[in-house]
Amino acid sequence: MTSAPRSEVVFDRLLARCASDGWSGYDPYDALRSPLVRALSLGSKWPRIAWIQLVKRSPVNLRPWLGITKGVNPKGLALAVRALVVEGAARGVDRRAEVTALLEQLDGLRSPGATGSGWGYNFDWQSRAFFVPEGTPSIVCTTFVAHAYLDAYHAFGEEKWLSRAREACEFILADLHRTPGPDSSFCFAYTPVDKSRVHNASMLGAELLARVSRETGETEFVDAALAATRYTVAAQAEDGSWPYGDAGNQAWIDNFHTGFVLVSLAEVIEACGAPAWKPVLEQGYRFFRDRFFLEDGTPCYYPDRPYPIDVHSAAQALVTFARFAGIDPEAQERGRRVARWTIENMLGADGRFHFQKHERWTNRVSYMRWSQAWMVYGLARHIASERETVSA
Repeated sequence: MTSAPRSEVVFDRLLARCASDGWSGYDPYDALRSPLVRALSLGSKWPRIAWIQLVKRSPVNLRPWLGITKGVNPKGLALAVRALVVEGAARGVDRRAEVTALLEQLDGLRSPGATGSGWGYNFDWQSRAFFVPEGTPSIVCTTFVAHAYLDAYHAFGEEKWLSRAREACEFILADLHRTPGPDSSFCFAYTPVDKSRVHNASMLGAELLARVSRETGETEFVDAALAATRYTVAAQAEDGSWPYGDAGNQAWIDNFHTGFVLVSLAEVIEACGAPAWKPVLEQGYRFFRDRFFLEDGTPCYYPDRPYPIDVHSAAQALVTFARFAGIDPEAQERGRRVARWTIENMLGADGRFHFQKHERWTNRVSYMRWSQAWMVYGLARHIASERETVSA
Protein backbone atom coordinates (compact mmCIF):
# COMPACT_ATOMS: atom_id res chain seq x y z
CA MET A 1 0.00 0.00 0.00
CA THR A 2 1.52 3.32 -1.09
CA SER A 3 1.43 6.35 1.19
CA ALA A 4 -0.52 9.46 0.21
CA PRO A 5 1.41 12.29 -1.48
CA ARG A 6 2.72 14.84 0.99
CA SER A 7 0.47 17.60 -0.33
CA GLU A 8 -2.58 15.43 0.43
CA VAL A 9 -1.38 14.65 3.93
CA VAL A 10 -0.82 18.36 4.58
CA PHE A 11 -4.22 19.17 3.08
CA ASP A 12 -6.03 16.68 5.30
CA ARG A 13 -4.37 17.96 8.45
CA LEU A 14 -4.95 21.61 7.57
CA LEU A 15 -8.59 20.96 6.67
CA ALA A 16 -9.11 19.26 10.04
CA ARG A 17 -7.50 22.20 11.87
CA CYS A 18 -9.68 24.75 10.08
CA ALA A 19 -12.84 22.75 10.63
CA SER A 20 -12.03 22.36 14.34
CA ASP A 21 -11.64 26.15 14.50
CA GLY A 22 -15.06 26.57 12.86
CA TRP A 23 -13.26 28.48 10.07
CA SER A 24 -12.94 31.32 12.56
CA GLY A 25 -9.71 33.25 13.06
CA TYR A 26 -7.76 36.46 12.85
CA ASP A 27 -7.17 38.49 9.68
CA PRO A 28 -4.21 40.67 8.65
CA TYR A 29 -6.52 43.69 8.34
CA ASP A 30 -8.77 43.24 11.39
CA ALA A 31 -7.24 45.88 13.68
CA LEU A 32 -10.42 47.96 13.68
CA ARG A 33 -12.26 45.12 15.45
CA SER A 34 -10.53 46.45 18.56
CA PRO A 35 -12.61 48.94 20.60
CA LEU A 36 -9.35 50.50 21.82
CA VAL A 37 -7.99 50.95 18.29
CA ARG A 38 -11.26 52.48 17.13
CA ALA A 39 -11.19 54.95 20.02
CA LEU A 40 -7.55 55.90 19.46
CA SER A 41 -8.08 56.32 15.70
CA LEU A 42 -10.58 59.14 16.34
CA GLY A 43 -12.47 58.22 13.17
CA SER A 44 -9.59 59.45 11.02
CA LYS A 45 -8.06 57.88 7.93
CA TRP A 46 -4.33 57.91 8.69
CA PRO A 47 -4.56 56.73 12.32
CA ARG A 48 -6.73 53.85 11.11
CA ILE A 49 -4.19 52.93 8.44
CA ALA A 50 -1.33 53.20 10.92
CA TRP A 51 -3.03 50.86 13.39
CA ILE A 52 -3.97 48.35 10.68
CA GLN A 53 -0.38 48.26 9.42
CA LEU A 54 1.09 48.05 12.93
CA VAL A 55 -1.08 45.08 13.88
CA LYS A 56 -0.53 43.41 10.51
CA ARG A 57 3.25 43.81 10.45
CA SER A 58 3.98 43.00 14.09
CA PRO A 59 5.91 39.73 14.52
CA VAL A 60 4.03 39.33 17.82
CA ASN A 61 0.27 38.90 17.65
CA LEU A 62 -1.03 42.04 19.38
CA ARG A 63 -4.70 41.16 19.00
CA PRO A 64 -5.30 39.50 22.38
CA TRP A 65 -3.98 42.62 24.15
CA LEU A 66 -6.05 44.94 21.95
CA GLY A 67 -9.31 43.06 22.46
CA ILE A 68 -9.53 41.83 18.86
CA THR A 69 -11.59 38.66 18.73
CA LYS A 70 -11.50 35.95 16.10
CA GLY A 71 -14.27 35.97 13.52
CA VAL A 72 -15.73 34.18 10.52
CA ASN A 73 -15.02 35.84 7.19
CA PRO A 74 -17.38 34.95 4.31
CA LYS A 75 -14.47 34.75 1.89
CA GLY A 76 -12.77 32.17 4.08
CA LEU A 77 -15.93 30.04 4.07
CA ALA A 78 -16.18 30.43 0.30
CA LEU A 79 -12.61 29.22 -0.19
CA ALA A 80 -13.42 26.24 2.02
CA VAL A 81 -16.45 25.35 -0.13
CA ARG A 82 -14.49 25.64 -3.36
CA ALA A 83 -11.71 23.50 -1.92
CA LEU A 84 -14.09 20.79 -0.72
CA VAL A 85 -15.86 20.63 -4.08
CA VAL A 86 -12.70 20.25 -6.15
CA GLU A 87 -10.86 17.98 -3.69
CA GLY A 88 -13.90 15.79 -3.14
CA ALA A 89 -14.32 15.25 -6.87
CA ALA A 90 -10.62 14.53 -7.36
CA ARG A 91 -10.32 12.03 -4.50
CA GLY A 92 -13.79 10.49 -4.68
CA VAL A 93 -14.88 11.83 -1.29
CA ASP A 94 -18.53 12.77 -0.71
CA ARG A 95 -18.34 16.34 0.61
CA ARG A 96 -21.97 17.31 0.03
CA ALA A 97 -22.94 17.54 3.70
CA GLU A 98 -19.94 19.73 4.55
CA VAL A 99 -20.50 21.95 1.51
CA THR A 100 -24.21 22.33 2.28
CA ALA A 101 -23.52 23.36 5.88
CA LEU A 102 -21.00 26.00 4.83
CA LEU A 103 -23.30 27.42 2.15
CA GLU A 104 -26.15 27.64 4.64
CA GLN A 105 -23.82 29.55 6.93
CA LEU A 106 -22.96 31.89 4.05
CA ASP A 107 -26.66 32.48 3.44
CA GLY A 108 -26.86 33.92 6.93
CA LEU A 109 -23.91 36.28 6.32
CA ARG A 110 -25.35 38.16 3.36
CA SER A 111 -25.04 41.95 3.57
CA PRO A 112 -28.37 43.69 4.21
CA GLY A 113 -29.29 46.29 1.64
CA ALA A 114 -27.38 44.79 -1.29
CA THR A 115 -29.25 44.33 -4.54
CA GLY A 116 -29.58 40.59 -5.07
CA SER A 117 -26.96 39.11 -2.75
CA GLY A 118 -23.66 40.57 -1.61
CA TRP A 119 -21.09 39.73 1.04
CA GLY A 120 -18.49 41.77 2.91
CA TYR A 121 -15.75 41.33 5.48
CA ASN A 122 -16.39 40.91 9.19
CA PHE A 123 -14.46 44.05 10.15
CA ASP A 124 -14.18 47.73 9.26
CA TRP A 125 -11.24 48.47 6.97
CA GLN A 126 -9.54 51.59 5.75
CA SER A 127 -7.61 51.79 2.48
CA ARG A 128 -5.58 54.72 1.24
CA ALA A 129 -8.58 55.71 -0.88
CA PHE A 130 -11.71 54.95 1.16
CA PHE A 131 -13.22 53.57 4.38
CA VAL A 132 -15.42 50.47 4.33
CA PRO A 133 -17.65 49.64 7.33
CA GLU A 134 -18.00 46.04 8.49
CA GLY A 135 -20.34 44.01 6.30
CA THR A 136 -20.24 46.39 3.32
CA PRO A 137 -20.49 44.12 0.28
CA SER A 138 -17.43 44.15 -1.96
CA ILE A 139 -16.88 42.76 -5.43
CA VAL A 140 -14.02 40.56 -4.16
CA CYS A 141 -15.83 38.95 -1.23
CA THR A 142 -19.08 38.63 -3.17
CA THR A 143 -17.53 36.98 -6.22
CA PHE A 144 -15.62 34.41 -4.19
CA VAL A 145 -18.80 33.47 -2.35
CA ALA A 146 -20.78 33.33 -5.59
CA HIS A 147 -18.12 31.13 -7.22
CA ALA A 148 -18.50 28.78 -4.25
CA TYR A 149 -22.25 28.53 -4.86
CA LEU A 150 -21.65 28.00 -8.58
CA ASP A 151 -19.02 25.31 -7.98
CA ALA A 152 -21.40 23.52 -5.62
CA TYR A 153 -24.21 23.77 -8.17
CA HIS A 154 -22.01 22.15 -10.81
CA ALA A 155 -21.04 19.38 -8.39
CA PHE A 156 -24.43 18.62 -6.84
CA GLY A 157 -27.09 20.19 -9.08
CA GLU A 158 -28.96 22.26 -6.47
CA GLU A 159 -30.80 24.99 -8.42
CA LYS A 160 -30.98 27.24 -5.35
CA TRP A 161 -27.19 27.52 -5.42
CA LEU A 162 -27.24 28.72 -9.02
CA SER A 163 -29.88 31.27 -8.02
CA ARG A 164 -27.65 32.61 -5.27
CA ALA A 165 -24.73 33.02 -7.72
CA ARG A 166 -27.03 34.86 -10.11
CA GLU A 167 -28.17 37.18 -7.30
CA ALA A 168 -24.51 38.14 -6.81
CA CYS A 169 -24.41 39.22 -10.45
CA GLU A 170 -27.34 41.53 -9.74
CA PHE A 171 -25.30 43.17 -6.99
CA ILE A 172 -22.33 43.67 -9.31
CA LEU A 173 -24.43 45.20 -12.08
CA ALA A 174 -26.70 47.35 -9.90
CA ASP A 175 -24.66 48.53 -6.91
CA LEU A 176 -21.12 49.17 -8.15
CA HIS A 177 -19.86 52.30 -9.88
CA ARG A 178 -18.37 51.85 -13.35
CA THR A 179 -15.45 53.95 -14.55
CA PRO A 180 -15.59 54.21 -18.35
CA GLY A 181 -12.55 53.34 -20.46
CA PRO A 182 -11.64 52.98 -24.13
CA ASP A 183 -13.69 50.97 -26.62
CA SER A 184 -16.91 51.10 -24.56
CA SER A 185 -15.14 49.39 -21.67
CA PHE A 186 -15.45 50.05 -17.96
CA CYS A 187 -13.96 49.09 -14.61
CA PHE A 188 -16.15 47.91 -11.74
CA ALA A 189 -15.55 49.62 -8.41
CA TYR A 190 -14.54 47.67 -5.31
CA THR A 191 -17.59 48.47 -3.16
CA PRO A 192 -20.75 50.60 -3.38
CA VAL A 193 -18.95 53.35 -1.42
CA ASP A 194 -15.99 53.97 -3.74
CA LYS A 195 -14.98 54.57 -7.35
CA SER A 196 -11.68 52.69 -7.34
CA ARG A 197 -10.18 51.09 -10.46
CA VAL A 198 -8.54 47.87 -9.30
CA HIS A 199 -7.91 45.37 -12.08
CA ASN A 200 -8.05 42.08 -10.22
CA ALA A 201 -11.26 43.11 -8.47
CA SER A 202 -13.03 44.19 -11.64
CA MET A 203 -11.89 41.03 -13.43
CA LEU A 204 -13.27 38.87 -10.62
CA GLY A 205 -16.64 40.46 -11.37
CA ALA A 206 -16.20 39.84 -15.08
CA GLU A 207 -15.32 36.20 -14.41
CA LEU A 208 -18.42 35.61 -12.31
CA LEU A 209 -20.71 37.25 -14.87
CA ALA A 210 -19.16 35.13 -17.60
CA ARG A 211 -19.51 31.87 -15.66
CA VAL A 212 -23.12 32.54 -14.67
CA SER A 213 -24.04 33.56 -18.21
CA ARG A 214 -23.10 30.08 -19.41
CA GLU A 215 -25.82 28.69 -17.16
CA THR A 216 -28.53 31.33 -17.64
CA GLY A 217 -27.85 32.57 -21.18
CA GLU A 218 -28.28 36.22 -20.16
CA THR A 219 -26.61 38.46 -22.73
CA GLU A 220 -26.50 41.36 -20.26
CA PHE A 221 -24.04 39.36 -18.19
CA VAL A 222 -21.90 38.54 -21.24
CA ASP A 223 -21.83 42.16 -22.41
CA ALA A 224 -20.76 43.43 -18.99
CA ALA A 225 -18.12 40.72 -18.61
CA LEU A 226 -16.60 41.57 -21.99
CA ALA A 227 -16.69 45.33 -21.32
CA ALA A 228 -14.89 44.95 -17.97
CA THR A 229 -12.34 42.63 -19.55
CA ARG A 230 -11.63 45.08 -22.36
CA TYR A 231 -10.74 47.68 -19.73
CA THR A 232 -8.13 45.46 -18.08
CA VAL A 233 -6.79 44.11 -21.38
CA ALA A 234 -6.14 47.71 -22.48
CA ALA A 235 -4.15 48.31 -19.26
CA GLN A 236 -1.65 45.50 -19.87
CA ALA A 237 1.94 46.76 -20.10
CA GLU A 238 4.26 45.81 -22.94
CA ASP A 239 6.01 43.22 -20.76
CA GLY A 240 2.69 41.48 -20.05
CA SER A 241 2.17 42.79 -16.51
CA TRP A 242 -0.70 44.68 -14.92
CA PRO A 243 -0.54 47.29 -12.16
CA TYR A 244 -2.69 46.65 -9.11
CA GLY A 245 -4.85 49.66 -10.01
CA ASP A 246 -5.01 52.83 -12.08
CA ALA A 247 -4.44 55.40 -9.33
CA GLY A 248 -0.99 56.89 -8.87
CA ASN A 249 -0.48 55.06 -5.58
CA GLN A 250 -1.61 51.71 -7.07
CA ALA A 251 1.09 51.23 -9.69
CA TRP A 252 2.85 48.30 -8.02
CA ILE A 253 2.89 44.83 -9.59
CA ASP A 254 2.66 41.78 -7.35
CA ASN A 255 2.40 38.02 -7.52
CA PHE A 256 -1.04 37.02 -6.31
CA HIS A 257 -3.02 39.91 -7.80
CA THR A 258 -1.45 39.08 -11.17
CA GLY A 259 -2.53 35.47 -10.64
CA PHE A 260 -6.11 36.64 -9.96
CA VAL A 261 -6.21 38.58 -13.22
CA LEU A 262 -4.86 35.65 -15.22
CA VAL A 263 -7.31 33.08 -13.87
CA SER A 264 -10.24 35.46 -14.37
CA LEU A 265 -9.13 36.32 -17.90
CA ALA A 266 -8.79 32.62 -18.77
CA GLU A 267 -12.32 31.97 -17.49
CA VAL A 268 -13.80 34.90 -19.45
CA ILE A 269 -12.11 33.76 -22.66
CA GLU A 270 -13.48 30.26 -22.21
CA ALA A 271 -16.98 31.17 -21.02
CA CYS A 272 -17.59 33.97 -23.52
CA GLY A 273 -15.78 32.47 -26.49
CA ALA A 274 -13.24 35.28 -26.85
CA PRO A 275 -10.12 33.68 -28.43
CA ALA A 276 -8.81 37.06 -29.63
CA TRP A 277 -7.55 37.67 -26.08
CA LYS A 278 -5.47 34.49 -25.91
CA PRO A 279 -2.22 36.32 -26.86
CA VAL A 280 -2.89 38.76 -23.99
CA LEU A 281 -3.40 35.83 -21.64
CA GLU A 282 -0.28 34.02 -22.82
CA GLN A 283 1.89 37.13 -22.49
CA GLY A 284 0.55 37.82 -19.01
CA TYR A 285 1.13 34.22 -17.98
CA ARG A 286 4.73 34.29 -19.23
CA PHE A 287 5.38 37.37 -17.12
CA PHE A 288 3.83 35.68 -14.09
CA ARG A 289 5.72 32.42 -14.63
CA ASP A 290 9.11 33.95 -15.39
CA ARG A 291 9.23 36.92 -13.02
CA PHE A 292 7.60 35.84 -9.75
CA PHE A 293 9.35 32.56 -8.89
CA LEU A 294 12.84 31.36 -8.07
CA GLU A 295 14.11 28.11 -9.52
CA ASP A 296 13.23 26.13 -6.38
CA GLY A 297 9.62 27.35 -6.41
CA THR A 298 9.99 30.26 -3.99
CA PRO A 299 7.05 32.61 -4.70
CA CYS A 300 8.39 36.17 -4.84
CA TYR A 301 6.09 39.03 -3.85
CA TYR A 302 7.37 41.45 -6.49
CA PRO A 303 8.94 40.79 -9.91
CA ASP A 304 12.23 42.37 -8.84
CA ARG A 305 12.55 41.13 -5.23
CA PRO A 306 11.20 38.20 -3.23
CA TYR A 307 10.42 39.64 0.20
CA PRO A 308 8.11 39.49 1.93
CA ILE A 309 7.35 35.94 0.78
CA ASP A 310 3.62 35.75 1.43
CA VAL A 311 1.61 32.55 1.81
CA HIS A 312 -1.09 34.22 -0.31
CA SER A 313 1.34 34.25 -3.24
CA ALA A 314 2.04 30.55 -2.75
CA ALA A 315 -1.65 29.60 -2.57
CA GLN A 316 -2.65 31.60 -5.63
CA ALA A 317 0.35 30.21 -7.53
CA LEU A 318 -0.97 26.68 -6.92
CA VAL A 319 -4.35 27.76 -8.31
CA THR A 320 -2.81 29.54 -11.30
CA PHE A 321 -0.42 26.76 -12.31
CA ALA A 322 -3.22 24.20 -11.97
CA ARG A 323 -5.43 26.36 -14.22
CA PHE A 324 -2.69 26.69 -16.86
CA ALA A 325 -1.59 23.05 -16.83
CA GLY A 326 -3.35 22.48 -20.15
CA ILE A 327 -1.60 25.44 -21.73
CA ASP A 328 1.94 25.29 -20.37
CA PRO A 329 3.56 21.83 -20.24
CA GLU A 330 5.82 23.09 -17.43
CA ALA A 331 2.99 24.48 -15.28
CA GLN A 332 2.43 21.29 -13.32
CA GLU A 333 6.08 20.92 -12.38
CA ARG A 334 6.17 24.56 -11.38
CA GLY A 335 3.16 23.96 -9.14
CA ARG A 336 4.96 21.03 -7.54
CA ARG A 337 7.97 23.20 -6.76
CA VAL A 338 5.78 25.87 -5.16
CA ALA A 339 3.92 23.28 -3.10
CA ARG A 340 7.14 21.62 -1.98
CA TRP A 341 8.85 24.90 -1.08
CA THR A 342 5.81 26.24 0.79
CA ILE A 343 5.33 23.07 2.82
CA GLU A 344 9.03 22.94 3.71
CA ASN A 345 9.38 26.62 4.56
CA MET A 346 6.01 28.01 5.71
CA LEU A 347 4.19 25.13 7.40
CA GLY A 348 4.09 25.27 11.19
CA ALA A 349 4.34 22.33 13.56
CA ASP A 350 0.61 22.67 14.32
CA GLY A 351 -0.33 22.05 10.67
CA ARG A 352 -1.13 25.70 9.93
CA PHE A 353 0.80 27.95 7.57
CA HIS A 354 2.79 31.03 8.55
CA PHE A 355 1.83 34.44 7.17
CA GLN A 356 5.09 35.80 5.72
CA LYS A 357 8.81 35.12 5.50
CA HIS A 358 11.09 38.12 5.59
CA GLU A 359 14.79 38.12 4.86
CA ARG A 360 15.80 37.67 8.51
CA TRP A 361 12.63 36.60 10.30
CA THR A 362 9.26 34.90 9.82
CA ASN A 363 5.84 36.22 10.80
CA ARG A 364 4.17 33.09 12.20
CA VAL A 365 0.80 34.62 13.06
CA SER A 366 -2.01 32.37 11.85
CA TYR A 367 -4.70 33.98 9.69
CA MET A 368 -7.80 32.10 8.62
CA ARG A 369 -8.95 33.88 5.45
CA TRP A 370 -5.56 35.06 4.24
CA SER A 371 -3.44 32.00 5.00
CA GLN A 372 -5.23 28.80 5.99
CA ALA A 373 -8.37 28.99 3.83
CA TRP A 374 -6.30 30.05 0.85
CA MET A 375 -3.86 27.18 1.31
CA VAL A 376 -6.75 24.73 1.67
CA TYR A 377 -8.03 25.95 -1.69
CA GLY A 378 -4.60 26.12 -3.34
CA LEU A 379 -3.69 22.61 -2.21
CA ALA A 380 -7.08 21.30 -3.37
CA ARG A 381 -6.46 22.69 -6.86
CA HIS A 382 -2.94 21.26 -6.84
CA ILE A 383 -4.16 17.83 -5.72
CA ALA A 384 -6.84 17.77 -8.41
CA SER A 385 -4.31 18.73 -11.08
CA GLU A 386 -1.89 16.04 -9.94
CA ARG A 387 -4.55 13.34 -9.82
CA GLU A 388 -5.86 14.32 -13.26
CA THR A 389 -2.36 13.76 -14.65
CA VAL A 390 -2.05 10.35 -12.99
CA SER A 391 -5.41 9.18 -14.35
CA ALA A 392 -4.82 10.54 -17.88
